[in-house]
Amino acid sequence: MDERIERFGVPTEETWRIFRIMAEFVEGFEELATIGPAVSIYGSARTTPDDKYYKLAEQTAGILAKAGFAIITGGGGGTMEAANKGAAQAGGKSIGLNIEMALEQVPNSYQNLSLHFRYFFCRKVMFLKYANGFIAFPGGYGTLDEFTEAIMLIQTLKQAYFPVILMGRDYWSGLVEWMETQMLHKNKYMDPDDLKVFSIYDDPQKAADVIIDFYKSGGKSGIWEPTGLKKH
Repeated sequence: MDERIERFGVPTEETWRIFRIMAEFVEGFEELATIGPAVSIYGSARTTPDDKYYKLAEQTAGILAKAGFAIITGGGGGTMEAANKGAAQAGGKSIGLNIEMALEQVPNSYQNLSLHFRYFFCRKVMFLKYANGFIAFPGGYGTLDEFTEAIMLIQTLKQAYFPVILMGRDYWSGLVEWMETQMLHKNKYMDPDDLKVFSIYDDPQKAADVIIDFYKSGGKSGIWEPTGLKKH
């Protein structure tokens, strides 16, 4: 009998995986618990330095870093590199939550705090747990996954509310229009106020100001409230 299959037909390696998961959470909690106010920035790893969104991410991160916010990214290239670069060059905390993948991600060189994760779900907890704001630049499946998880957790009250911003109206407007048409009006899968969980901007300063003002107000600036909890 395969020695990995011990009790109840469960491979021993499966039970040991629990300890690896615990270790990732413990390291993440210990390293990030004292970083202060932070903003998680997402976007495509394929964005090049001459792309307008690379430059916008660098500018946005720089503004926020100068305002005292740590910048958290996925630690890779593209938009992640741009945000880490903007934060580092502004003298701020530039954090990368790097992930092990089959097609190995190369950590960018602008991180002054790097963590490494094997499991995506552990990494995603860190993105959300320590964020006072969330900015999604144009990206692919990964960016969509992180954006939709953030707004779902806020909408279902599983996550404390904070500003969620989509940067790039040209890129995101089609998705928002689909949400309004299909999810809201045609199929009634959400309430009108659920679309207020996030906002869209093109200007780095305006996007940064939303997060800065929200933090300074103690979470009361532009607060979103789920329809079901509103007082009538």
